[in-house]
Amino acid sequence: MGTEQYHEPPAELSAETRTFARMCTNLTEEAEAIGWYEQRISLEPDPAARAIMENSLGEEFKHFCMELEYLFRATPKWGLIARGILFRDGDIVDNGEAAEEAADAGTAATTEPPEPTPTGPVDGSLGIGSLKGTAS
Repeated sequence: MGTEQYHEPPAELSAETRTFARMCTNLTEEAEAIGWYEQRISLEPDPAARAIMENSLGEEFKHFCMELEYLFRATPKWGLIARGILFRDGDIVDNGEAAEEAADAGTAATTEPPEPTPTGPVDGSLGIGSLKGTAS
């Protein structure tokens, strides 16, 4: 069993701490994979191969975000700080400082992040039209 993700004797760590370490390792590996795919995609001349890599990259984004969300939920202070930084306008460093201060004080950031904006039609459709045939 590999123990590269541990800096303390694994047998002395709680199951919760070992799971947390595994998720941190997964997050790191997903970030590395994202970087590798970006490099490969930037150089790949074959459109079909590039399309497959781009599809794979989307999977890495999804996995990274799911693991990050898990870690935010497992570590409430981290989640509070993240909510004060992510998806906000303004200076990233200033947002980070304010979020850290708010988390240290045990409060949420002063303003909620904006709601995500839809990227497709507002009616919830996929924007591809009806799949039903028309009667002749």
